Amino acid sequence: MHADADIARRIWRAAMLRRLPLWVLGALPWLSLRLLPGLLAWIAWCMWDGARLRQRVSHGWVSWLDAEVPELEDSSALLVDADTPLARLQRKRLLARIAERLDARTVRAIVRRHVDMGLSWLAPWLAFAAVVWYFGQQGAATQAPAPAVKAPAAKAAALPELRLTATPPAYTGLARSEGAARHLELPEGSKLAWCLQNPEAGQTILELSDGRTLNVGAQCAELTATESLFWRWRGARYTLKVTPDAPPQITVTQPTQMIQELKPDAKSATMALTVRDDYAVRRATLHLTLARGSGENIKFTDREMPIPGANDARVRNWAKQWTLAELGMEPGDEMYFFVRAVDNAAKPHTLQSPTYTLRLPAPEQEEEEQTSAMPMLVKPQSLRSQRQIIIDTEQLIADMKATRMAASEVRERSEAIAADQGQLRRRYGQFLGEESTLFGGEAEHDDDHGHAPKNGQIDVLHEFGHAHDEAENATLYDEGTKKILRRALVAMWDAEKALRAITPKTALAPELKALDAIKELQQADRIYLHKAAFVPPPIKEAIRMTGDVIGTSSYRRAQGEAQDGIPVPLRELVTALSTEGALPALWTRTAHDWVRERLNDDEQRLAAQRAIQDVADGCLRCRPTLRAWLRAGVAQAPVILQAKPVAQTPFTQAWIKGAPK
Repeated sequence: MHADADIARRIWRAAMLRRLPLWVLGALPWLSLRLLPGLLAWIAWCMWDGARLRQRVSHGWVSWLDAEVPELEDSSALLVDADTPLARLQRKRLLARIAERLDARTVRAIVRRHVDMGLSWLAPWLAFAAVVWYFGQQGAATQAPAPAVKAPAAKAAALPELRLTATPPAYTGLARSEGAARHLELPEGSKLAWCLQNPEAGQTILELSDGRTLNVGAQCAELTATESLFWRWRGARYTLKVTPDAPPQITVTQPTQMIQELKPDAKSATMALTVRDDYAVRRATLHLTLARGSGENIKFTDREMPIPGANDARVRNWAKQWTLAELGMEPGDEMYFFVRAVDNAAKPHTLQSPTYTLRLPAPEQEEEEQTSAMPMLVKPQSLRSQRQIIIDTEQLIADMKATRMAASEVRERSEAIAADQGQLRRRYGQFLGEESTLFGGEAEHDDDHGHAPKNGQIDVLHEFGHAHDEAENATLYDEGTKKILRRALVAMWDAEKALRAITPKTALAPELKALDAIKELQQADRIYLHKAAFVPPPIKEAIRMTGDVIGTSSYRRAQGEAQDGIPVPLRELVTALSTEGALPALWTRTAHDWVRERLNDDEQRLAAQRAIQDVADGCLRCRPTLRAWLRAGVAQAPVILQAKPVAQTPFTQAWIKGAPK
């Protein structure tokens, strides 16, 4: 039994003992007269008085404790409602203090101050009993002046019997359920119908947590479940939990890595996957893309094949060992594949798995012998493009995050990308003449370059003119193009250094910078038009300096005002909830709209809607709870910054300069 219930029961017991003398003394005259109607009337009044006293104790015992026990520090409300961990901790402390302070004498003193004995009710009943005894002594004939005899009770009105029917959507395959009012958990889109089994009992009203009401009478009330809510009928609340349809889940078990490197002598490749859904998988397809070639000459071939179903519509397990001939792979090719699945919901969900890669390495080729006798037979070196280097780097970073790769494998792949970056850097370095100018700076030269004086004479041109030929000046590109080339080469060198240091994440930024520079070089021959600048309207000399302001407007731009995130009706409602006064008009609509818009979690929204109903029913203790839920919907307070215009005149400037420091 809870501690708060025990304390309330002790106070209620003491209040009953306080009123017990009144109830006993009021029954003695009727017992002495042996008048059953009078005794029954007194018993009925005692029951009414006891119910009124119990209601008074249940609503006031918390404030009575705060007034009589200073050690509780006006925190007795936590004994009834302690929702947060901090409140529960404070509640334990209060219970410890009450155990030491609240004894039987203190309870009687609290009740004595707030509950009277009610002897003022005894005098009228004694007078009434005396009148009845007097007329009985006079021998009144048939009817003594007793309380009016109640008319025969009419036949009790029939209570309405509610029947709830829940019909899940057809795509779920779930059976329809029917029964009495109860808690339900249904899929999203289910149909609910409330019907009366005895329509002759009259119409009844259902209150929904979002503020709506449903009338159930001769016709059934229907509702489509789109969100979680609760409904109230005859004082009882019933929760309707709505479960949204989940998207399919795709699990690829083979290959085990995002990028699978096949052996050079491999003849087959295995693919295995599983597709699951909460109700049924309507369609699942495997998409294959074959990449062949290298450098900028890469060709892609796409294929799509359906994944067959099984006995269980919710699961599709598929596995196949492909031969390389079936996949069409040759040495040096790459196969990319992913899975796409669609469920059978009313609004189907489409999910796509990550892309997996199968690589079949090309055999190593011996370098062809290059001689001056066969200059035209030399094939150009195959280079990776900058975009492909960026893709490989991003894939390496993703694999490092997704799987635990061995350090040796990370180093090997990073150094391979660095080698490709170095080859591409040297290729673009040829356009600057030599690799010595990769860093864009001027090389430091020593003063001694072997220009010794001949026959006692100094070659002034070579000594002081420093007229060395520069490899960069040997090209025919303009200075702007050279700057872009230097920027691209510096970025490639930074990326190569980071990749050789096994930090691919650091290399990604300079790689992107190098790609931007290469694109700028490729588009250098395009023609761009400059944007038209602002041309102010011509000044009308006829009205200048005349003071005529017709048709003129301020040149100052109006300041943007920050949007107020808290509407005025809600601010007024929160302020009113902090008191016990009247609430604003249509406050329930304001509260429901705010809760539905700002509280996305089902449990939080339902708790806030319960607080709205309790406050609407007149619960004063529930106002702080509703106020807290409304304040929880404020994500961030608006901040409005407004500049204050200050006119700077010659007088104010002179005043500021002449002001004492």
